[in-house]
Amino acid sequence: MSVQNIFDAVLDFDEDLAVEGVKKEIAAGTDVSQILNQGLIGAMDEVGKRFSAGDLFVPEMLMAAQAMKAGLDVLKPHLAKGDTVTRGAVVIGTVKGDLHDIGKNLVAMMLEGAGFEVFDIGMDVDVEKFLATAQEKNAGIIAMSALLTTTMPGMEEVVKTIRAKELNIKTLVGGAPVTPEFARKIGADAYCEDAPAAVEAARKYS
Repeated sequence: MSVQNIFDAVLDFDEDLAVEGVKKEIAAGTDVSQILNQGLIGAMDEVGKRFSAGDLFVPEMLMAAQAMKAGLDVLKPHLAKGDTVTRGAVVIGTVKGDLHDIGKNLVAMMLEGAGFEVFDIGMDVDVEKFLATAQEKNAGIIAMSALLTTTMPGMEEVVKTIRAKELNIKTLVGGAPVTPEFARKIGADAYCEDAPAAVEAARKYS
C-alpha cells in the first residue's frame, strides 16, 4: 500500500480499502499530514475537478466523500497528535424550517475532506444557533443550505445579524432555489452552486 492507494480507493468509492490504506500508512510511520493532504484531500480535489468537468455526478461524489470520511475517521486521532493544521472551522446547517439535508451533508463531507474542521448543526437551524455555534467554535465561516424558497429568508436573517453585531464571519449560501442574485441581494459572501464550489469559497476565506 501507499498514499496513492488511499487516493485511488477514494476515487473507486471503496470505504474498506480507504480505511485499510490509512491504517497501513499509519503503521508504516508515514507522516499523517502526507496521508491527509496527498491521499484524502488530494482525492477529493480530484473528485471536485471531475464533477465540475461533468465526469462525475452527485451520487458518485457522495460515495467518494463517504470513502474519504471513512479514512479520515481512522486518521483523526493521529492528526490531533501531529502538527497538522486545519484550514479553519466551518459551521454548516440547513436554515430554519427546512428539513432537507442531502446537499448539506455532501458539502460538509467535502469541506472536511478539504481539511476544514466542520461543525454540522443539522437541519431547521435558527439564527441564534448558527451564531452561537460559530462563536463557541471560533468558526470564521457559516455555510447555509435551503431547498425551499419559503425558508430562504432565514439566510438573510443570519447575514443581517452578523452585520449588525459586526462579527468577522463569512457566509456561504447554496441549495436548489438559491441563486447568485439572491446571494448578492442578501449580502452573503459567496453563492455556492455545488459542493466543490463551496470548498473553493471556503478556501478563499480561510
